[in-house]
Amino acid sequence: MTFISYEESIKNLQKSFTQPSIAEKVFLSDSLGRIVASDIIADHNSPNSPTSAMDGYAIKYDDQMLGRIKISGSLPAGEFNAFEVIGGQCIKTFTGSLMSLGTDTLIPIENVLVEGDEIIIKEEVEKGFSVRPIGENYNKGEVLIKKGTKIDFAEIGVLSSLNISQIEVYKQPRVTIIATGSEILDVGEKQTNPSQIRSSNQFILEALAKKAGAKTLRTPLSKDNKDIIEKNITDALEDSDIVVTTGGVSVGDYDFVKDIIAGFKPLYIANGVKIKPGQHIKIVKIGKKYIFALPGFPYSATVTFILYVIPLIHKMQGEDFKLSIVKAVLTEPYKKKSTKTEFVAANLSYVDGKYQVDFEGKKSGSSAILTNMLGAVGLICLDSHQGDLKIGDEIDVINLYPIHS
Repeated sequence: MTFISYEESIKNLQKSFTQPSIAEKVFLSDSLGRIVASDIIADHNSPNSPTSAMDGYAIKYDDQMLGRIKISGSLPAGEFNAFEVIGGQCIKTFTGSLMSLGTDTLIPIENVLVEGDEIIIKEEVEKGFSVRPIGENYNKGEVLIKKGTKIDFAEIGVLSSLNISQIEVYKQPRVTIIATGSEILDVGEKQTNPSQIRSSNQFILEALAKKAGAKTLRTPLSKDNKDIIEKNITDALEDSDIVVTTGGVSVGDYDFVKDIIAGFKPLYIANGVKIKPGQHIKIVKIGKKYIFALPGFPYSATVTFILYVIPLIHKMQGEDFKLSIVKAVLTEPYKKKSTKTEFVAANLSYVDGKYQVDFEGKKSGSSAILTNMLGAVGLICLDSHQGDLKIGDEIDVINLYPIHS
């Protein structure tokens, strides 16, 4: 096995993805969180005519000098009349109503006194007051939502104002997660001996994949049986764009995943990477499908999934995605544990305009300590050539908030 650097593994993964993202149409009500596949361009002006922004009277600006103006009618929102206002006349107008022909200003109800069929001007307003001009919201031909945008509440509002009931978005990649190991038990499964542990990998990786926009599939837990694991991976490749396994990639007698993957004669993107945690990770491509064989320890599986799988999920949806890396100041020393690229969970905070990291409550030990990911966490990134760190050092930290948002 030839271990490559972290930088090389990322570069290889980026180069491996060459296929265009696939688009599909979904109903607007189902579009939240999806990625727009083409620019959304306004096909009309909004508003298309001058419109009242409040309740009042549509007038000619210069008529305020008369002091008294005759009320010639009323125009509720949603109605239209072709009546043209001449000098000395006004139209009672409501929020959202079209401004009547011949008027250019809206004087609020609060600024007038009604006396019979006339209004008396108590306080004048400037020309064009409270009139929404044509195109105030958007103009015809304007790009309102750019390709690659993730649809949120504002985009849904704009799309509905454009009368778009179906929107073209990128297909969600399908991700299957296969947790392996005879020692692992599913949630709710009865423990029969003290060597058995609960499997959390399929749950946390599924959650991360969903937050990145993927559809997820999960197989039953796979015991350390080569035939069963091979069948599960083969079946998953039929239904998924990405298959993720956890466990079985090291050098033990029951680590079958690496041998099963080799049997597919895949294109190796990474066959071991000089990182901690997760050095035995395998990333391969079979046709247009990917297999990520991750370590079995929950912390290792989580970190490597964040580093490699999440960016690919976004890429498959047409997003130009990069992990959010911020500069942060270390508030306590850290002793580097290897000559590999290390990713260390730390508390990330924003104080007085700067990011800070510390290790309060974080436990030191094996890569099984998943609780280190609790709280406002970032992953400190330590290059292979970096040594021990001291208080005040500025370091790169992967901000996990964008991933968890």
